[in-house]
Amino acid sequence: MKNAPGGAGRIVASGGGEWWNKRELAMPDAQSTLRSREIVAVVWDFDKTLIPGYMQAPLFEHYGVDGGRFWAEVNRLPEVYARRGVHVSKDTAYLNHLLSYVRNGPMRGLNNRRLRQLGGQLRLFPGLPAVFGELRALARSRPEFVRHEISLEHYIISTGLAEMIRGSGVAAAVDGIFACEFVENPLPPHFGRQDEMALEGEDWEIAQIGVMVDNTIKTRFIFEINKGSNKNPAIDVNAVVRPEDRRVPIKNMIYVADGPSDVPVFSVVRRNGGKAYAVYDPASPAEFAQNDGLLQVGRIHAYGPADYRPESSTAQWLKMHVLAICERIVKEREESVAARITHPPRHLHPPPAAAPGPKQDELFKAKG
Repeated sequence: MKNAPGGAGRIVASGGGEWWNKRELAMPDAQSTLRSREIVAVVWDFDKTLIPGYMQAPLFEHYGVDGGRFWAEVNRLPEVYARRGVHVSKDTAYLNHLLSYVRNGPMRGLNNRRLRQLGGQLRLFPGLPAVFGELRALARSRPEFVRHEISLEHYIISTGLAEMIRGSGVAAAVDGIFACEFVENPLPPHFGRQDEMALEGEDWEIAQIGVMVDNTIKTRFIFEINKGSNKNPAIDVNAVVRPEDRRVPIKNMIYVADGPSDVPVFSVVRRNGGKAYAVYDPASPAEFAQNDGLLQVGRIHAYGPADYRPESSTAQWLKMHVLAICERIVKEREESVAARITHPPRHLHPPPAAAPGPKQDELFKAKG
């Protein structure tokens, strides 16, 4: 965190751009909020949501590794370690087993640069990445949306590998990526005593887990986006932030993912007023049935094919609900302004005198 030159109190969040100025960071009174503009967020899973299958496929192919055997080993690891009296999660086991493949030879030389290069080989579902821009444009498509400073952001939250996502064809279209990360060439003990650090080397390999994301940790990143801690490091994700001060209200979010593993995020988003949408590979009847099951038990609002071309039902559903969120924001903001504006004083005039009614004797004459 630092003050921007000439910014008179403007705050610059490292790595996240600037989005709150001095007026917005000032302590709010009872009728003001830290949030001065409205953001809609579409949050995406990655594997089987934006790409067919799993992102590790080109990684295995590059190193000649049997992917089926790798995942079979990963599935066995929790049981094997449990017999040793050690508990490990499946998600941690998969990352550590990948590091074992690097350390023991089958993936010798794997580093973050190579992961990013391999991410460029990932095939996207139809309509991507164009739909990202189409949804952004929709949030600015009406004068009232522009007047109320509504904008749309895209985020990816994945249990996959962040560097591969950064190398993929959707990376340039999103505002943030939350996924598993590796550390290359870990620092040795007492590294603080050294005057110089080794420069980045071509022969470095991934050696430690930097970030581990599982299906429950995904919900943490929903709240990072919600509170704005992903944009402003001064805001801790566990800090108490008033609902009206949160950068992206969850009711302004749409979460798009492929199935049961995303139930924790679906639940958080639905419970807080957002929309939950599941996708399936059109070539997989099993995935279709799986998503229908999620709808029947109330985990999602709707589901459709992982096809994002303009004519697809999925693209139309997303656009319809982005528009609905923007319209609701405009309505809420205008009602809020109307409620806080008092009518100006005006001159008061005495009421006009009532016209005299007919006298009693005139009434009798009229009847006669």
